[in-house]
Amino acid sequence: MGIQELIDDFAFLDEWEDRYRYVIELGKGLEPLSDAEHSPANKVEGCVSQVWLVNETRKDAAGQTLLHFRGDSDAHIVRGLIAILMRLYSDKTPAEILDIDAREVFAKLGLNEHLTPQRSNGLYSMVARIQADARSALGTATA
Repeated sequence: MGIQELIDDFAFLDEWEDRYRYVIELGKGLEPLSDAEHSPANKVEGCVSQVWLVNETRKDAAGQTLLHFRGDSDAHIVRGLIAILMRLYSDKTPAEILDIDAREVFAKLGLNEHLTPQRSNGLYSMVARIQADARSALGTATA
């Protein structure tokens, strides 16, 4: 499912409670992380809940480098937010990742107005980590 399909699904759900349940449901489909991947090196700082993100470099048919992300959290809603981020960023080139305006997408999903400030900070900490991984893959300095 692409991000536009996700935006369309969210538009279909009128009530925030339905969207909240949908976000939690999305989190149930995350690729698992091993015990070893639940490590301090993979932990995302700035999140109230515990969050781990792992990226793997892959090549597409044309030989372009793609970043594939996997993630996990100890909170159900955060697992759902990770699932949204995976749809937004995973299996894209580093340049494509850096061109994505996450705030615009989250606004279209209606997430900005329904997440607590702590959850929003954590969400943008995850985005910052993904973007840092993309910059690193491009061989540029991280901000």
